[in-house]
Amino acid sequence: MTEVRDVETSRRPAGFTQEQLDWVPWVEPIALADADDRQKPLLEGQRGESPYFRLLARNAEVLAERSANDKEIFYGRDGLSRAERELAATVTSRHNGCEYCASVHSRFTSQLSKRTDDVQRLLDEGVGVRIDERWDAVIDFVAALAAQPPRAEAEHLARLRAVGFSENEIHDLVLSTASFSWANRLMLSLGEPEVPVTS
Repeated sequence: MTEVRDVETSRRPAGFTQEQLDWVPWVEPIALADADDRQKPLLEGQRGESPYFRLLARNAEVLAERSANDKEIFYGRDGLSRAERELAATVTSRHNGCEYCASVHSRFTSQLSKRTDDVQRLLDEGVGVRIDERWDAVIDFVAALAAQPPRAEAEHLARLRAVGFSENEIHDLVLSTASFSWANRLMLSLGEPEVPVTS
């Protein structure tokens, strides 16, 4: 018997992907034209086109803090490489089941690390995937830290140090994981991903 799926359901992604996805909120975002003086600076550029940011702009103070936090964690000059910050976000999103966030940050990880096939294996196989000593140490630590309740232990930290991570780099891994554990839960509770309509 053939399964019948309605149009809306059929636009859900079939699994984790590096392809670009849309995100559809369940709560009405503000219209960009209706943004007030507190909201407008937070929605400059591409953010104004994003229903996610226009929804978060309903609480401008929280969005301002969230944006500053995100910028510092992912674009800080010292510590962990940007590729491994993005890897941590990808692992966290894969662990938490956030297909939208995983698609965004897996693309960044692939672009920055030039390891598209390894990133796709992570998406396909999940956080139990084995890639190489350094990435495996990151994946195992991040997945353990993102778990509810967290199950990261001293052994995870010792393993990271053994493959060359500094204390500052480990700190950045913790921040990236914590930030995306929060971001995933927000996205999963406020909307869902969709495959874009192609013309």
